[in-house]
Amino acid sequence: MVEVLHSKVFGQGKPLVILHGLFGMLDNWQGLAKQFGQFFETHILDQRNHGKSFHASAHNYELMCSDLLLYLDEKGIDKISLVGHSMGGKTAMLFACTYPERVDKLVVVDIAPKHYAPHHQEILEGLNAVEDARVSSRSEADKVLSGHFSQLGVRQFLLKNLYWKNEQELTFRFNLQALAKEIHNVGEPLSEEAIFNGPTLFIDGEASDYITSVDVELIEKHFPDSEIVEIEKAGHWVHAEKPKPFFEEVSRFLIY
Repeated sequence: MVEVLHSKVFGQGKPLVILHGLFGMLDNWQGLAKQFGQFFETHILDQRNHGKSFHASAHNYELMCSDLLLYLDEKGIDKISLVGHSMGGKTAMLFACTYPERVDKLVVVDIAPKHYAPHHQEILEGLNAVEDARVSSRSEADKVLSGHFSQLGVRQFLLKNLYWKNEQELTFRFNLQALAKEIHNVGEPLSEEAIFNGPTLFIDGEASDYITSVDVELIEKHFPDSEIVEIEKAGHWVHAEKPKPFFEEVSRFLIY
């Protein structure tokens, strides 16, 4: 049986698909999806090993692109505008380069087409510690996580993934075992020959270091018809930290 990505759909109009980042889920985008639903048929997806989508031992961008293609074919959707954040941005970039005929406009949120060295070790250690502790409350899980890293915003983001495995025990919706094993694939760059000639918008968080000035040349090489917009006082989770300017910039790009 072929498994199709879990999704929620808001609004009517031309199709817009939004892909979350690592350890995220479609619920992170629900507020913005309702806003985009004023103009588009907006699909928010759980990528493999996240949210309510299927778990699998393999996790890489080629597979995530295949998952998206299958989703579009199953829904009878020919062409989309595509938004992706972080890991979802890497999926979106590769999908647009591989299937340019299926993408009208592309929005990449706070990620560049370059290689990123693994940098989630403390988070993975904290998440594994929560699983080992068999926690029965979110406050207990937060206490365990805080022993591994201090950033409150990151902890709150991760804790949104907790759900009741049974009446006594909370666990994470994402497939922690597979993501830990495959984490090196999340930092993979676009291949040298990957190019998308369609209109592309890169959103950069001013307080984030995921996109820097030295990345501009590489972005323009892979995406010749691109622009980069910086959102003031925003970190890596631009859409969550500054939803109003984010919505305004993306809407401007997609609609006009």
